[in-house]
Parts: sequence; structure tokens; C-alpha cells
Amino acid sequence: MQIAQNSVASLSYVLTDTKGEILDEATTESPFVYLHGANNIISGLETALVGKTASDKLEVTIPPEDAYGVHDERLTQQVSADMFGDVNPSQLVPGTQFNAQTNAGEQVITITAVEGDTITIDGNHPLAGETLHFDVTVLDVREATAEELTHGHAHDAHGDCGH
Repeated sequence: MQIAQNSVASLSYVLTDTKGEILDEATTESPFVYLHGANNIISGLETALVGKTASDKLEVTIPPEDAYGVHDERLTQQVSADMFGDVNPSQLVPGTQFNAQTNAGEQVITITAVEGDTITIDGNHPLAGETLHFDVTVLDVREATAEELTHGHAHDAHGDCGH
């Protein structure tokens, strides 16, 4: 079976940045499983996987526009430490991530700098602006179940989805 709309694909992969640093990986023992066509993965990878079958291997380079977007400076701002309420100041360090309710819904925010009482936060995805390199092996492809199609994501081997 080929990867197509409403199929479930299992993948192993290694994701690296332009410097060759490993950012993420999925193994044959712990594969990444997704519902194709449900916006469960970045568009550039989903497009590259169309028509692939079990045991196909591919290397894909995905520009930011087809991954997590270009870095948007408008999503970076400086705020007062008071905005973090009762959070212990020792936890307000660069790299710390937290969920924030925004006009666009819940969003992951990253602290990028701390200067006294001024904290710089960034609402961009941590991989925004990055060109991504995937080394992928397709492990399995199957038809999605009616329940997976209703839920909009793949379920595990036992049919469970955790909700």
C-alpha cells in the first residue's frame, strides 16, 4: 500500500539541522506513526512521503516555509518578570518553555533572555527558520480505521489514542 490521504504510516527517521546536529529521531522499536493528510506532520515531509511504500528510504531537505515557518520577529517581545506571577525567579532562565494563552489559542513560549526584571520571550516554534534534514525509512503503511479518521490521528497497535 502507498502512503496517501487517510492512510496511517509508521516511520523511523533521524532529523538533523544544517550543522548535522540530531534534533529528533524515531526508531524501528519506537516508530513515529501518523495519519496522512490530517496535518499531523510538517507539510514538506508529508508531501515527500506521498506514494511511498513499506521499506522505502528517502532523504528530504525541508525549507522553513514547509516546516515550522520563518522566524517572525513580531512574536518576540520583552516583558516584566511580574508577568510570571508566582513562578520562582530561579526558573526564569533562557531555554525555559511554558504554555501561554494567546489570541491564537494556547501557544508554547520560550524564554530567550533575562536581564534583571526584563524577560525576552519568543512565541515562534523552536525550529522556526530552520532548514530540516530527514533521513526516513517507511516501516509500514495501512488504511486508517474509521475511529482514527474521526479523531484525526493514528492510534496505537491496541487501538488506543489516550483520550
